[in-house]
Amino acid sequence: MASRKGGSAGEGVRSLELEKMSVEQLKAFKEQTDMEVNLLHDSLNNIRTATSRLDIATAVLHDLSLRPQGKKMLVPLTASLYVPGTLDDADKVSVDVGTGYFIEKTMAEGKDYCDPKIKLLRSNFDQLIEIATKKKKVADEAGVILQAKLKQMAATT
Repeated sequence: MASRKGGSAGEGVRSLELEKMSVEQLKAFKEQTDMEVNLLHDSLNNIRTATSRLDIATAVLHDLSLRPQGKKMLVPLTASLYVPGTLDDADKVSVDVGTGYFIEKTMAEGKDYCDPKIKLLRSNFDQLIEIATKKKKVADEAGVILQAKLKQMAATT
């Protein structure tokens, strides 16, 4: 049936376990694993979006620190609604800490708030990519074994 070149001992054991499964068990296992891979990809997209937003926030903090007091600007109320405003104090910013709560911080504290969150998200992203890659390999292996079993069944009938 399916042979493996290289790989770890754990992968060889998993392959043997998959080969012992019935066609119905393999189908269910593959569906479950594919669903897990899709959920991991959704999580990766969410982390990528959150990291992007924090990167943008950090860039905006830097941009604000360069602007003079009294500078006229557009202030975003929502993603598509902006109102005219004037920069009052460039050293104080409101930081969204979640669920509608904002904390007033200095510019440096605002940057210090964003940086560890970005590092954590990037670390989580890297870990999830590893997990998703392993799950995808398992799902692909189950698919190969399933196809081989189905061909074998078709050849015997």
